[in-house]
Amino acid sequence: MEDFNKPLISLNDFDLSSIFNSAHDAVITLDINGHIIHWNSAATRILGYTADEVTDRHIDFMIPKELAFDEKADFQRVVAGGSVEHYQTIRLSKNNQKVNISLTASLIRDAQGRVLGVSHIFHDLTVQKVAEEKQAMLAAIIESSDDAILSKTLDGFITSWNKGAELIFGYTEEEIIGEHISFLIPKERLSEEDNIISKIKRGIKVEHLETVRIGKGGRKIAVSLTISPVKDKDGNIIGASKIARDITKNKEAERAIKRHATDLAVLNTIGKAISEGLEAEMILQKVTDATTQLTGAEFGTFYYNTKDGIGNAIQLFATSAAAVGSVEGFGSAEFRALFDSIFLGGKIVRIEEIRKDERYLNHAPLFDLLKVSMQVSSLLVVPVTTKGNVVVGGLVFGHSRPAMFSRNQENLVAGVAAQAATALDNAKLYEEVRALNAKKDEFIGLASHELKTPLTSMKGFLQILERNESGELNRAFIKKALKQLNKISSLVSDLLDVSKIQSGKLYLDFETFDLQTLLHEVIELVQFTSETHEIELDSDSIVLPVQADKQRIEQVIINLISNAIKYSPDASKVLIRVRKTDLEVRVGIQDFGFGIETEQLENIFARFFRVESLASHISGLGIGLFITKEIVERHKGRIWVESEHGKGSEFFFTLPLIREFAG
Repeated sequence: MEDFNKPLISLNDFDLSSIFNSAHDAVITLDINGHIIHWNSAATRILGYTADEVTDRHIDFMIPKELAFDEKADFQRVVAGGSVEHYQTIRLSKNNQKVNISLTASLIRDAQGRVLGVSHIFHDLTVQKVAEEKQAMLAAIIESSDDAILSKTLDGFITSWNKGAELIFGYTEEEIIGEHISFLIPKERLSEEDNIISKIKRGIKVEHLETVRIGKGGRKIAVSLTISPVKDKDGNIIGASKIARDITKNKEAERAIKRHATDLAVLNTIGKAISEGLEAEMILQKVTDATTQLTGAEFGTFYYNTKDGIGNAIQLFATSAAAVGSVEGFGSAEFRALFDSIFLGGKIVRIEEIRKDERYLNHAPLFDLLKVSMQVSSLLVVPVTTKGNVVVGGLVFGHSRPAMFSRNQENLVAGVAAQAATALDNAKLYEEVRALNAKKDEFIGLASHELKTPLTSMKGFLQILERNESGELNRAFIKKALKQLNKISSLVSDLLDVSKIQSGKLYLDFETFDLQTLLHEVIELVQFTSETHEIELDSDSIVLPVQADKQRIEQVIINLISNAIKYSPDASKVLIRVRKTDLEVRVGIQDFGFGIETEQLENIFARFFRVESLASHISGLGIGLFITKEIVERHKGRIWVESEHGKGSEFFFTLPLIREFAG
């Protein structure tokens, strides 16, 4: 019987080591009992053992226990004359790591066909296994992604299509593979694909391109695209991979945020405008314009029931129109009656389609007019109610398309309507106050005018008495009476001037004169009546020709000098500085008296304003500076004050110089 345990010819007799060691795959030889006879360099590289470490050892030590039975059976089958080709199995490396291999096992025979042993040729599958696992993971990720992931050729034909693409676009893989990518692109955006392919061919990645694509049924979808070149093993670009993310909800959220921001801006603007506004017509128009914008209506109308100056009921009317035809018909008695009946219910009415609304039958002719002539389908009516729950009118909005108004728009308009009602109440009060104020000014003007005549007569009589009275005591009393009468006359003149200013009847009589000469005349006049102050003039010019109302400018100078004397009782002088600039002359009148506190300065030229700390012990009505300011500004000049509390004040005013004397 043949002894298979001892080969007839030893493999070591052959000089095959150079061939084995140059092989890329691991090559080992076993005797028919499974002991290792030969071990090449590739086997060392793959499993870590050297030839000396494994020679004569049984192959079992590098086979995982769970595979030992199957491996033994395979070995016996090979010994029996069979073979194993490209069998994927596992070997244990020197550091006890599992190594995936592809194994081919066969018998080794001599020239006479006698069995010499078994050869095991294998290569490392670790890299391939990792790549396969990665590929499987990527495939799972692609298939489970909510994003659309697809690939296409450079000619634009779709070659792969994941579940995410099916969910976003609606087409199955069977329906879309082989179709051109333009199948998903709106006609007006086809040029995008040319630009994308141009970049891909140059190896340029396209990232986060926000655009629109078409889904099944023609549905437009907002998407963000990332497109990358696909290369073959040699690095040649052969196609493109595309990831499309559905950003429809993001875009809707952006639009909602933008609308919200716009609404807030409009609400803020209208809130400020109507809170500051005191004229009903202005409030009506601003509210109508703003709420028409807020609702997206094609037109808006504001009805407001109020009373005129003599108590007659009237209805004001404001419109704001955009795309629809004329809205003048809304001012007709029929439409006013229709909307009044809706307003009186005190509730918001929203009609999505006029002819389908239950109220249509009651007002069919008017609703038909809205639908046909004015192309109105959807309607929103919001009553305007005062704090006392009195309906004073309402807002009406229309659109040519049905169902264009929402609950949110109702709430926005209702909020503005509440503000508008308050503002209209304030405007009504303002009108009443303005009417009373006008009557007051009229009375002051009339009274001042009527007082002028008796005062003038009294002054004349006193002057006659003064000339004819020889007694010193009586003359002294007459002089004091004249002085007081002059004060009263001056106050009456000031009140009359205020009345003229308020009514726009303060007329100016312009003439050309020398301001320098006028200043000298006024100083001489005031100095004659003042025993406590010396008035000094500091001027840089000899002649200052101006065109102005000489009498009114004299009034300005006298008023400012008189104030300087009155508000500096402990001082002894008033300084007047005159400076000529390029186009104007500037006059400054300085006192060295009480001065004015900073917080009082901004109101110093206001009508009837008096400095609080001085009002109790210095007489006056607080109208002199108001008149002075009006006169200066009507001459196109400027007036201002510089003051330091406790050190005095300096009032300045300017007048334009005649052109040929300027410069």
